[in-house]
Amino acid sequence: MTYWKLKGRQLVNCTCVYGCNCQFGGVPDKGHCHAVFGMEIDEGTHGDVDLSGLRIGAVFKWPGPIHEGHGEAVAFVDERASEDQRNALLTIMTGGDTDPMATMFAVFCSTVETMHPPMFVPIEFEVDIEGRRGRMRIPGHVQMDGEPIRSLVDGSELRARIHLPDGFEYEYADIGSASSKSDGPVPVEMTSSYGQFAHLNLDSHGVVRAA
Repeated sequence: MTYWKLKGRQLVNCTCVYGCNCQFGGVPDKGHCHAVFGMEIDEGTHGDVDLSGLRIGAVFKWPGPIHEGHGEAVAFVDERASEDQRNALLTIMTGGDTDPMATMFAVFCSTVETMHPPMFVPIEFEVDIEGRRGRMRIPGHVQMDGEPIRSLVDGSELRARIHLPDGFEYEYADIGSASSKSDGPVPVEMTSSYGQFAHLNLDSHGVVRAA
């Protein structure tokens, strides 16, 4: 197994309400789960291959709870990546070179039965975790925007966090509101639903915990 590690910032939008039942061992509140994922890799390696500065994205679609499977997905990889970098990122994103079920990549891919060919495309991505703001644009395919949740009383910004000390994706995530649209090959559309803003620190063995 080739050792890898990734540190970066993530924005995710799914169909659930702001809390997302899946984060608490529940099932999607709408019965199904659609999700859009984007990440900027601040530091990363796969063996001797440097992955720093690259971006990745994905769209997922499950007809029911994620653990029941039958999912559909497509992965997007930064067009700037070399062939070695592309191979490394796709290996990581599909759960390769990873302890069994140790990361969200490995878990989610185990539930996907239709994996569309990956796309090597320009990815515009920016995210401010603490500010709960971000955006991703994959021209012709995906757009995603995130912002803070706002009070229904006075419109002020609200801040909430989720702490998962034993999670397979992150240790802490700031929660906001997000909207997304994907035109294919996995079409989804979400408006003002669960937005997840998180610093990720992952390696072949799972989430790297704070000391």
